[in-house]
Amino acid sequence: MASSAVIDVEYEQPAEGSVCDTRRAWARVPPEPTSTEREALKERIRRLLRERNAVMVSHFYVHPDLQDLAEETGGIVSDSLEMARFGRDHAAGTLVVSGVRFMGETAKILSPEKRVLMPDLDANCSLDLGCPVDEFSAFCDAHPDRTVVVYANTSAAVKAHADWLVTSSCALDVVGALHAQGRKILWGPDRHLGDYIQRQTGADMVSWNGACIVHDEFKALELELLKQAHPRAKVLVHPESSAEVIALADAVGSTSAILNAARQLDATEFIVATDNGMLHKLRTLNPGKTFIEAPTAGNGATCKSCAHCPWMAMNGLADLANALETGAGEIHVDPALGLRARVPIDRMLAFTAGLKNGIAPGSLVAGIGAA
Repeated sequence: MASSAVIDVEYEQPAEGSVCDTRRAWARVPPEPTSTEREALKERIRRLLRERNAVMVSHFYVHPDLQDLAEETGGIVSDSLEMARFGRDHAAGTLVVSGVRFMGETAKILSPEKRVLMPDLDANCSLDLGCPVDEFSAFCDAHPDRTVVVYANTSAAVKAHADWLVTSSCALDVVGALHAQGRKILWGPDRHLGDYIQRQTGADMVSWNGACIVHDEFKALELELLKQAHPRAKVLVHPESSAEVIALADAVGSTSAILNAARQLDATEFIVATDNGMLHKLRTLNPGKTFIEAPTAGNGATCKSCAHCPWMAMNGLADLANALETGAGEIHVDPALGLRARVPIDRMLAFTAGLKNGIAPGSLVAGIGAA
């Protein structure tokens, strides 16, 4: 099989003076296997999963092959919050995480006794890369009176500095409840998501200046033109996008919220402003509906106009099989660091479990507490 390509990832920096600099980041994009190679790799992975007492946990943004294979073998395809829950609660002794590195770290933090493998340990995230722990620690030290709320797309070391961890599916509820208690918030690292939460909750927030290289590329003008070309389409937007893009949305939310909106909204045509890996699941679950990629300025993994994370694209069948076969790609987290990082993660999981049981967000925040 041909060697993987190396792609330079460059994008306009969020603001002058920002430490969120990933201009020297890179990604290896695995070549597409032939149909014969694909089937052989899938069968090899199925066998290894059984032999290794392993289960696959795949994100919505990875290649459809890895999404389908996870579900076929008793694993899950989900957002980062459900990935964390599933890995913690599953009986398998080995978790195979198809996604980016912070997802593998989170799985290891929640299941330190389990082996956690990834197809490629270099599969990273621009939000994680753009939030170095030393700089973030100094940012926290400069605002000691604030409750630190950190987005899941961060390293274990950054999580260890947080009072609360959130994903895009629970961030509004957590910050809104903290705000109702009179807490001032230090938010990191995605500035667009932070701005969205601040607008929705009215919370007093200072934000780290980070951005996702995929969602930062959606532009309001191009989206408006696409809406004009498809006047009956509903627009689904992830809140890591800019305020101008969010203003054009019919539904704003996490990957799970986007899936729910596609099912529930009265429309048969949708424009989707998130990583195009989502389109596979959207189309699979809604066969009678049409899903159109929102246009970007272009830093996709395989083309300059595709909204696709280059690091998510690093997850491939061959590397996954090799990880299971050899143990390559194993995630390690220092145990002491993992214990500190687990505190805000457990708070998030307890909070979201309480919401499902009908407990009010304010009561949950008060009951769970914050450091």
